[in-house]
Amino acid sequence: MTSASATRDDMKSPAANDRSSDPKHSARATRTAGRQMRSRLLDAASILFKQRGLAAVSIADIAASADAFPSQITYYFRTKEALFVEAACRDVLYVARAAEEHAGKQLSPQDYTRALVDSVLGSDAVGFFVEAMTLTRRRQDLAPLVERTVERLHAEGLRAYAAEMAARGWHSRLDPETSARRFWAIAIGVTLEGHAMGRSADASAAEMLRLLGPQADAPASAARLRVVGADASPQD
Repeated sequence: MTSASATRDDMKSPAANDRSSDPKHSARATRTAGRQMRSRLLDAASILFKQRGLAAVSIADIAASADAFPSQITYYFRTKEALFVEAACRDVLYVARAAEEHAGKQLSPQDYTRALVDSVLGSDAVGFFVEAMTLTRRRQDLAPLVERTVERLHAEGLRAYAAEMAARGWHSRLDPETSARRFWAIAIGVTLEGHAMGRSADASAAEMLRLLGPQADAPASAARLRVVGADASPQD
């Protein structure tokens, strides 16, 4: 009985214990590997496209940089142009998120706005995204990804801006949705104009701050408290 029982257990154990035989586990592993490969290809493409431009980068160049095969690029993205647009969209969303985190550490509405502008225009992501937007004029099949990215920029900008206003008690001079959409419209326009006119990133940031103007005001009570706190002497 013991021998027969052990034999039955041995026969069951490979299927019971080997997770690789589980179709769900295999599917998850395949999806994870696919996401990792897509990320590697996007990382490599982003660097090369921003260094050389779309025309000067080949699928073979990107594959070599990502330690991948050219066929993997066409499998995941179909064309070099589609990869270009997706890389640009991903980059600008990353920069927007980083800008929000940096601006959230500032103590005044003026510093908050300046931190947002410096973070966004201090990177090359908006210029990359502007090129992707221009490309979709000739490749309308790629336009939906750009449209979704613009809507995410507006939606996430609105969420972050409204949360800062509420948490700090600041008063927005425009409604938060208008402020969020206006910010990105100006950022894209200033970037496009700056590239055409050969402006530096600092000059473009200064122009964007001028066009934005004051975005919000801190409560007068908060300003008074800061002054009193700075002037007060320690009491024994």
